[in-house]
Amino acid sequence: MTIRYHLRLPDPALARGAEPALSFHAHGAEEFAAQLQAALRDDALFRRWRDAQAEPDNVDPLLGATDPGAQVSGEQRGLQIDLVALTALPSSPFKHRLRLLAGSHWELRDVSAA
Repeated sequence: MTIRYHLRLPDPALARGAEPALSFHAHGAEEFAAQLQAALRDDALFRRWRDAQAEPDNVDPLLGATDPGAQVSGEQRGLQIDLVALTALPSSPFKHRLRLLAGSHWELRDVSAA
């Protein structure tokens, strides 16, 4: 089942995770959307994070789930950026990727079936 996640980055300049090598480095709605889409479609971001953990073998492999068909669009609204992600990923790996990319500087506005 495809899920539609509506997200907001209230202050895109702050939308950076704790680890710069894993964070967003985008500067516009389209770039944020493209980086999130890549993180959902491919497990490269997850693998880099997992490999940096003290016990990588103890990391829940479900956090590494991917959706090659994920689609993300972005729109600038004043100083904020709204993102809409369409993906089959459940909330746990989806939110994990967002925390890596944006830290706590994002808001989940709505979730619905697509």
